Amino acid sequence: MSPANQVIVPLDVPNLTEAITLLDKLPQVSFWKVGLELFTATGPSILTILKERKKRIFLDLKFHDIPNTVAGACRSASEYGVDFLTLHATAGQTALKAATKAINNTASRPQLLAITLLTSLNVRELAFDLKVSLDLPKYVLYMAIFAQKYGLNGAVCSPREVSQLRQVCGNDFLLVCPGIRPSWFYNGDQRRVMTPSEAIKAGADYLVIGRPITMANDPIAAWEKICEELEIG
Repeated sequence: MSPANQVIVPLDVPNLTEAITLLDKLPQVSFWKVGLELFTATGPSILTILKERKKRIFLDLKFHDIPNTVAGACRSASEYGVDFLTLHATAGQTALKAATKAINNTASRPQLLAITLLTSLNVRELAFDLKVSLDLPKYVLYMAIFAQKYGLNGAVCSPREVSQLRQVCGNDFLLVCPGIRPSWFYNGDQRRVMTPSEAIKAGADYLVIGRPITMANDPIAAWEKICEELEIG
């Protein structure tokens, strides 16, 4: 896989007009992420536009509900022909199994990815706010193993945990990493970060890289710089 195909750029904008503007600015990008903000604003319209432009789609809605609702949501989302679809591992084994079963007979079966732990959360918040007794790396590993056991295709994790997950979950388990920050860009609200080349070396399959590209004065130059850094490795 070429480095350019391993980078997923999020369409983290509030409306369809701004989304189309960003798509037009970055025609080289082949894989786009649609999250809650844009999907809530536009519904499936943005997905139709991406399909018309022959782009791959990471629909990142992070489903988390009772099993029947999660299954129905996954079934409906798969009809859009998206490539990746997310749900929280903490929805539980019944919901994970129901989600996997729900998409088995759909025309376009997306890769189901488990959210292990949001990359905005740190060790202290996990322990003191969420009252999770496991330390952060062990918790993320447990959630990935849990998701794999119940049929999911991969997990979303920070690059800080990706090496351990790769070793334990094997090469066929997809690992998608947000929290990627080139050395020349600030971290923002991402806590557990790594550079693009570091994350790939650690075992990530795909990198979600937004603000370093989309907030750049020259988004195309930023995109090309990241791809060059990945080529050099």
